[in-house]
Amino acid sequence: MAFDKLTIDDIELKGKRVFCRVDFNVPVENGQVTDDTRLRATLPTVKKIIESGGKAVLASHLGRPKGEPDPAFSLKPVAAEFGKLLGKEVKFVDDCVGGKIKEAVDSLSDGECILLENLRFHDGEKKNDPDFVKQLAELADVYVNDAFGTAHRAHASTAGIPGIIQPAAAGYLMQKELEYLGKAVADPKHPFVAVLGGAKISGKIDVINNLMPKVDRLLIGGGMTYTFFKAQGYKIGNSLLEEDRIEMAGEILEKAKSSDCEVVLPVDSLIAENLDSTETKTALAEEIPDGWLGVDIGPDSIKLFETKLADAKTVVWNGPMGVFEKKPFSEGTFKMAATMADITQRGAITIIGGGDSASAMKKSGYADRVSHISTGGGASLEFLEGKELPGVVALTDK
Repeated sequence: MAFDKLTIDDIELKGKRVFCRVDFNVPVENGQVTDDTRLRATLPTVKKIIESGGKAVLASHLGRPKGEPDPAFSLKPVAAEFGKLLGKEVKFVDDCVGGKIKEAVDSLSDGECILLENLRFHDGEKKNDPDFVKQLAELADVYVNDAFGTAHRAHASTAGIPGIIQPAAAGYLMQKELEYLGKAVADPKHPFVAVLGGAKISGKIDVINNLMPKVDRLLIGGGMTYTFFKAQGYKIGNSLLEEDRIEMAGEILEKAKSSDCEVVLPVDSLIAENLDSTETKTALAEEIPDGWLGVDIGPDSIKLFETKLADAKTVVWNGPMGVFEKKPFSEGTFKMAATMADITQRGAITIIGGGDSASAMKKSGYADRVSHISTGGGASLEFLEGKELPGVVALTDK
């Protein structure tokens, strides 16, 4: 799939103030960044700006402040950490708009870098408020968006500024995300397999409906499995259930029968009496006893899923197979991670959706052995649903 938006390589950067929307929404504990994955992912774009003689004006949100300053969500520690990774001082200012901030940005020399304070300390960011957009736009000559993780939000810094500042281009991370996800959905190598997990069907319905006509197989795990089981009349004990989605689950299974898509459900479950229990046993999919709940796919399901992935040429995985955060319930998810690494080595393109899937991949130790791990959970999900992303639509067409 050809990328039809301007990229950072298409624009003049030397001597320009480059407003670069990054995704520095990283975990910070006691003033220290505890996971720098997103910081590292945006290094190539920032290096390109400063090495080309541009003035990098970095902007991000962090957490969910209530539209006003909150020290708990300050980006100050992130500036220090990113400076270490960049090998260059990253200046920091305690706001993102206003005369003092404009002065600081205007006084930058070519090749210097500054990080603005949390955009969401102003409610104008989420509201895409025209006055706030105008103030942000005053800080820049050109605009680059490298924050795929927020591309599904029509906020001031993602959709507003490109309406005023042109050219508006994609950074390297944004481009990489869209090319991997875009090619997977629009022009995949077959067999094309989607592996969907996570707690609820409701969060994945649009993904299922969008991918079913495109994929050869759809493997379903995670908490949403039990609503599919219930739709088939199975006993699910105390397993997670979305009562209002049982009919919909039945319709999906019915639809699959007349389509070219093979829907594969687990044949057994790992079960426990509660989520704090360390005692587990295996139950057949249709016979989870009362007082027990499904916490992971079972050993026969793991083997079945491995078989269904063995010949895959393109795989999209979004959502864990069970409650992987707890060690007794993590085997299904981690075995899927190992399988992803294995088929990647054999030539498959493997794309891991953001959020819990990315976290599970990292925890499994196989993160560097798959084709691509998305940095954006919600954005990758909406892309797979077939939705347009406001932060991408706003960029300048080639």
